Amino acid sequence: MPEPLLQTPPAPGTGRTLRVCALYPDLMNIYADRGNLLLLQRRCAWRGIGFELTGAGLGDAVDPDAHDLFYMGGGQDRDQALCAQDLVDTKREAIHAAAARGAVVLAVCGGYQLLGHSYELGDDLLPGVGLLDLKTVRHDGKRLIGNVAIEVELPGLDGPRVVAGFENHGGRTHLADGQPALGRVLKGHGNTGESGTEGAMSPTGTVIGTYIHGPLLPKNAWLADWLTQRALGLEEPLAPLDDAMESAAHASAKAAAGLS
Repeated sequence: MPEPLLQTPPAPGTGRTLRVCALYPDLMNIYADRGNLLLLQRRCAWRGIGFELTGAGLGDAVDPDAHDLFYMGGGQDRDQALCAQDLVDTKREAIHAAAARGAVVLAVCGGYQLLGHSYELGDDLLPGVGLLDLKTVRHDGKRLIGNVAIEVELPGLDGPRVVAGFENHGGRTHLADGQPALGRVLKGHGNTGESGTEGAMSPTGTVIGTYIHGPLLPKNAWLADWLTQRALGLEEPLAPLDDAMESAAHASAKAAAGLS
């Protein structure tokens, strides 16, 4: 099994460690979305929670019980095609087993597309792992680019929240009937530019796919905390932090998308 890329021990007496598996960290990272992983690590460290980051690349087997959170970013077409086949051939069963026991799966852009059944890319049809009931088709028209803000309602939260960031995708992702979206588009394009929805998630909210970059979590620190809480199986929210800078980043992302 691959060796951990980063380890931060928990504070004495806490005993909790967030175990993260980054899928294809070298190939699926064209939008600097590894910033999502760094934010998770720092917010764990500030709370005394341990952090363990392991990478799983081409050909690497994945232990479904060894990680609390799986993460996959976006990649170039050629790299995405390599990862799509490898994901199905060597990791599909393990990721399904992990999701079934409650592990969190977060995928952004190209990674989001591979959580569905397939991605039609011109004459090529890339396979997906089928964690979410959706299909993506590369569109001949303009790319969907710009600042975006969506309204989400996630299990355990007291009301809707806003997720804001930046989108840049040529694919149009179509959700099957009954497949929950991650959120409702307030500003921006979302899954297809016409559906009014953005992203997708499992009914439990533990499997999430989205087109939102920025990176996603530094601009939405509250979402990072919610994911960490769910991944660790905690009933209560994490202890609050001094989030003046994080709140300013979130407000700036909303303002860039045209929200006050």
